[in-house]
Amino acid sequence: MPMNLSIKNAPDDIISRLKVRAEKNHRSLQGELLAILDEAVRKESSITVEEVLREVRSLGLQSGSESVEFIRADRDAR
Repeated sequence: MPMNLSIKNAPDDIISRLKVRAEKNHRSLQGELLAILDEAVRKESSITVEEVLREVRSLGLQSGSESVEFIRADRDAR
């Protein structure tokens, strides 16, 4: 059953940054807050070092600068 939550005395600067973030993600303020809460409580997946290494090798990365480009592209796509 859905429940109403409220945050009292939220500082203006936090509210302003949340509004900017919501607009950037094409969400309402409420939608952005729900997305933040969902991400915060979502069970983290455990990944092994071997799995990370396998993924890096599958991408064919040869240098650190290439991986930085992939990370930036992924981040900018969000």
